[in-house]
Amino acid sequence: MSTRLQGKIALITGAGSGIGAATARRFAEEGATVVLCGRNPAPLEAVASAIRQAGGKADCSVADVSDEQAIVCAIQAAAQRHGRLDILVNNAMAYTWGAIDSTSTADWQANFSTTVDGTFWGTRTAMVLMKAQGGGAIINMASICGLFGTPGMAGYSAAKAAVINFSRAAASEGAGSKVRCNVVVPGVIDTPATAGMLADAKARGNTEKLIPLRRIGQALEVANAILFLASDEASYITGACVPVDGGRSAELYTVLE
Repeated sequence: MSTRLQGKIALITGAGSGIGAATARRFAEEGATVVLCGRNPAPLEAVASAIRQAGGKADCSVADVSDEQAIVCAIQAAAQRHGRLDILVNNAMAYTWGAIDSTSTADWQANFSTTVDGTFWGTRTAMVLMKAQGGGAIINMASICGLFGTPGMAGYSAAKAAVINFSRAAASEGAGSKVRCNVVVPGVIDTPATAGMLADAKARGNTEKLIPLRRIGQALEVANAILFLASDEASYITGACVPVDGGRSAELYTVLE
């Protein structure tokens, strides 16, 4: 076990699977006490149990990030329970599919309640706590869809774009109190959220051809970027938007072989 986050208290939303779970494990490996937050207790406890069995420190907080009172109370309770909150990772998200001309208002708004509202409520709550204690690190999760338009995902793309610019504003406001806020922008990552899309070998192959590194990313690779931004190694980095996408956002077009 390393010590890059030794003594730090970190809360991660959407921590029951995928990028959130990988981040929780990496944080614990680096010495942090991790609070796993999500709607479903079973996957949270499974990840927390594995962390504890490996010698790390973890507990769970069941809360729906799209519920303002629930997420605010979860963050405040974690800080009270552990004495402080050093790191918040706003990872939970929700999305709907569909063309713009067939998207209902309810489906459109569903993209924002967790992804944007939850990130706002979490960031606001954490900033109050972190300013009072002398600093902290907030990492918000966006998506390559927030940088480029994606057919059939207008709501999700708009929500993730909102997270990116909201985080820049949060970084500007928090800097004077030593509260850093950065954004990680994953590309196509092998997680339960993409399992359906990547299950078909042809679809997976076609997706990989569009990525300069010619492969799908792994949750651990995103978690490592989050870890860096959460650590003191990134003490002079705030307001950054860090792609973890195999080079996808660097190319204007792809030459298919």
